[in-house]
Amino acid sequence: MRILIADDDRTSTMKLGRTLEQWEFDVVVAHDGLEAWETITGDKPPALAIVDWMMPGLDGIELCRRIRATSLRSPVYVILLTARTSRQDLVAGLEAGADDYLTKPFERDELRARIHVGQRTLGLMANIKRLTGLLPICSYCKRIRSDTNYWEQVESYISDHTDARFSHGICPPCLEQAMGELDPPAVRAL
Repeated sequence: MRILIADDDRTSTMKLGRTLEQWEFDVVVAHDGLEAWETITGDKPPALAIVDWMMPGLDGIELCRRIRATSLRSPVYVILLTARTSRQDLVAGLEAGADDYLTKPFERDELRARIHVGQRTLGLMANIKRLTGLLPICSYCKRIRSDTNYWEQVESYISDHTDARFSHGICPPCLEQAMGELDPPAVRAL
């Protein structure tokens, strides 16, 4: 997993970076908020970001707000790691969009546990694929019009836009109707 450390304190980033590398994470460091934003919106965005509150260019709170207000290529789990310890700061950080809040100096075991929570959360998010918006469906044949103006079966459309798979059967009312449409002597022979 790729983790971004965003902190202007080079000693803190070095200590945190070594810890994460020992745990076999791919670490990238940004020394100000604007550099962190460029990394998050770049070609190889991190899955998780550990962000300091006070940084030049763009502070951690504003970085959290930008992350949540932007439709990113992939979700980023944000841990705000800061020396600010008041309850009001914790609330402000979480309301700005941080997923978790940790105070400096961090405890290795607590940091590891919070990173594992982030990994689990990202894993769950990766399994969510949903349809949104209106689906143009024919009221007679139940086909759906695709984005390319082609009418296709509901199953094909849903399979292309989600991870759902279909099995087919026949419900009792449809079975009864189908049997009634068969030639009655042929049905009696069954």
